[in-house]
Amino acid sequence: MRRWLAGRRRDRLSVVVPVYDVAPYVVRSLDSILGQRGVDLEVVVVDDGSTDGSGDLVAAYAEKHPEVVLIRQENAGVSAARNTAVERCTGDLVTFVDPDDFLPPRAWEPMLRSLARTGSDFAVGMMERVEESGRRTRPPLLHRNHAEQRLAVDIDAVPLMVADVFPCNKIFRLDFWRAAGLSFPLGVRYEDQVFATDAFLAAERFDVLTEVVYDWYVRGSSSSATHRRGRLDNLDDRIRTKHMTLERIVAHGNDVLTRTAYREVLPIDMWEHFRAAVAEDTEEPDRYWELLREGMASIWNDATVPFADVSLPVGQRLMGWLVLQDRRADLARLIAQIDGPGVPVDGGRYLHPWVDEPDLPAVLAEAAPPRDPRS
Repeated sequence: MRRWLAGRRRDRLSVVVPVYDVAPYVVRSLDSILGQRGVDLEVVVVDDGSTDGSGDLVAAYAEKHPEVVLIRQENAGVSAARNTAVERCTGDLVTFVDPDDFLPPRAWEPMLRSLARTGSDFAVGMMERVEESGRRTRPPLLHRNHAEQRLAVDIDAVPLMVADVFPCNKIFRLDFWRAAGLSFPLGVRYEDQVFATDAFLAAERFDVLTEVVYDWYVRGSSSSATHRRGRLDNLDDRIRTKHMTLERIVAHGNDVLTRTAYREVLPIDMWEHFRAAVAEDTEEPDRYWELLREGMASIWNDATVPFADVSLPVGQRLMGWLVLQDRRADLARLIAQIDGPGVPVDGGRYLHPWVDEPDLPAVLAEAAPPRDPRS
C-alpha cells in the first residue's frame, strides 16, 4: 500500500461512464479504468440508448469484472446519463470518464493523494488534448490555471479556474456533491460550463494540481464540428449556457470573478460561431446572424464589458465587433484575409481594412497582429 494511504481505509472511487454509440472505443476505455492501480473502484456505466451494440459490449465486460455496473436507459443525452449514474454511485468519491478516452497510467493518484492530505471538496488536475496523430496540446487557459499547485483554495482566490469546465479532470467527494445538489443541466449543449460553475461556487475549498490526470482524445474532422456550430440550436445553446453561467457568477457577488467571466472565460469559444456565421452551410443564415448579434449584445455591451476589450487575440475581437456592427460581408472579408497568405503589418499595427475608421475602438486599431490562424 502506498505511503499516503498507509494506516487508513482507502476511499472508494466511483467512476461514471456515459455510453452512446462508442463500440470501437468503450472496451479499451474500460480497460484503462480498471488498469488503474491502488484504487478501490466502482465503475457505473449508463448505456444511453446505444444503437451500435455498445451496451452489449459493456454487459459482456461486466460479467467478467464485478466492479462494473451497467444501467440501460432510453436515449436522453449525456447529462441525463451522468446524473443517472451519480445517483447509483456508492463510493466516497466520484469522477467521470468519457467512453472514447483512455486514461494514462496512475491517472488519479495525484488527486487522491491531494484530497487525502487537504480534505478539500474536490481536486482538479491538468489535462491534455491528444489528437489521432498523437500530437499533444494544452489549451491556453488550462495551461495558465495549472502552472502551479494551489491547495485548499476557493474560487474567489483563483477566479480564472471557472474556465476549467471539464468533469473528467476532477475527483469530487460524493457527500459534497450531494450536499451541494450538483447535477448536469438537461436539454442543453455546453452543459459542462454550468455544472463546473456550480461546483466551484459551492466548494469551500478545492485543490489545483499541475500533473496531467486525463488525456482528452480528439477525433473526427474539423469540418463536421464546424457544421454543427452552424446550426441554430447549437448557437442557441451556446448563448443560453453563457447566460446561465453569468446568472450564477453575478449572484455570487465577487466583482473580480464577474469581470474574469466576461473578459477571459465566456468569450473564448465565440470565434467558432463568428466563422460559422459566414460559412456556406450555415443553417438559416439570416436567422443565425440575428441570433448571434442579439446573443452577443445581451452579454458584451457598455454596461458589462465591450467585446473589443475582452482577453482574446485581436482578430477574434475584431470579428465580434463586426458582428455587433451588423457587418456580415465585412466579417467574411476579414476571415478571408486572416486565412490568406499573410496579415499586413505596419509598425506593429494590424492593417485590417477598417484600421482607420473613426468609430473603431482604439484597442482594435493599435493591437498587434494575430498569431493564431484561426483568430
